[in-house]
Amino acid sequence: MTSIRVRLLASLLGLLALAALLMGAVTYGNVLGETEAIFDYQLQQMALSLRDQGEISAAQADSIADAQLDFVVQIWTVDGRSIYATRPHPALPARALLGLATLQVEGRAWRTYSVATRDRVIQVAQPVEIRQRLAARAAWRSVLPLLLMAPMAALVIWWLTARNLAPLARLAGELRSRDAQSLAPLASGGLPDELAPLALSLNALLERLRLSLDAQRDFVADAAHELRSPLTALKIQLELLRRADAAAEREAAREGIAAGIERASRLVEQLLALARTEPGAAAPTRERVDLAEIARRMVAETVPFAAARGIEFELSAPEPAFVSGDPVALGLLVRNLADNAARYSPPGSRVEVGLAVAAGSVLLSVDDAGPGIPEAERQRVFDRFYRRAEGGEAGSGLGLAIVQSVARAHGAEVSLERSARGGLRAVVRFASAGAAAAA
Repeated sequence: MTSIRVRLLASLLGLLALAALLMGAVTYGNVLGETEAIFDYQLQQMALSLRDQGEISAAQADSIADAQLDFVVQIWTVDGRSIYATRPHPALPARALLGLATLQVEGRAWRTYSVATRDRVIQVAQPVEIRQRLAARAAWRSVLPLLLMAPMAALVIWWLTARNLAPLARLAGELRSRDAQSLAPLASGGLPDELAPLALSLNALLERLRLSLDAQRDFVADAAHELRSPLTALKIQLELLRRADAAAEREAAREGIAAGIERASRLVEQLLALARTEPGAAAPTRERVDLAEIARRMVAETVPFAAARGIEFELSAPEPAFVSGDPVALGLLVRNLADNAARYSPPGSRVEVGLAVAAGSVLLSVDDAGPGIPEAERQRVFDRFYRRAEGGEAGSGLGLAIVQSVARAHGAEVSLERSARGGLRAVVRFASAGAAAAA
């Protein structure tokens, strides 16, 4: 049973049935008791009405002796002589027990009341089964309205439950009627206090989905636009190779194709890296890692490319620098900073990569001797596909976008400054996971 309405109805109707049964039982018992008390009162009043009466006339005797009466009246003298009886009943005792009493006579119960005067003893008796039958009828008539009201109350409960759950049904219907492209917020006005937080949470989720889908659509559009250029260049180079007659022309075309493939491969690699760090992607794995070790590995991977351009790398990481994060994503961050520095530094220059632990933070810095970035453009370079390809260096415009995305996912801050070496200084500030000796 998973329906809230069914469970609520079952609970309320069960409670109603239990309450009706309990109230019916209590009412039935109370009416029985009160009826028994009334019957005892009648016995007493009948006996007392005959206590002070003198001789019983024939007319009175005939009325009391009515066969339709349930009562048996017997009168004795003080010496035990029977002077009157409504009708002969030899089974009843010839001596009375004063006051109220219940007697068993030949397997039949009788309720009696006896009173004594100076010259007579009066006893009024009534069969218990008749009293119980009359009392049961009175009790049943008292309980019957309650039993008749129970189904009506059940219908009212069903109607009230449906009415009060209607806002939930409307909210579910509104969600059910939407398609995958409808991410507009739900109407939260007029909702009960219990549903308003749910609607607000759903609206917040829809807003996050909208932002994520917008980012993905923008990413796909930008990626398609950026991939079009290297693919077009490859087609042109392939056509030149097909038309080339001289060996030198064919070699130049092959070199152009190789360069185009390299550029397309790097662009695809960076697009995949950026996709893994975009909002809405899987959350990064959190573990305690040594950023210094990651920096050494990434710099070592970049050294061959830098050496081919006549650029040297210098890494300063004298102590472990522990941070909490995803080692793969952090490797992308360090590699892109190092690769950008190597690409935009002039031949014969040096790139300095440094790590420092201070005041609960880990600072990663990369300094180059390239052209740098004007202060007015230092925020724009974090946008995807924004390029500053000075000195003839072609780039995809994704390196710093990847750095920014990884840093945000790890709660780090990225800043760009003027380097003492004349180029750009990129600084990433992480929260330290605690300094410890390397294992």
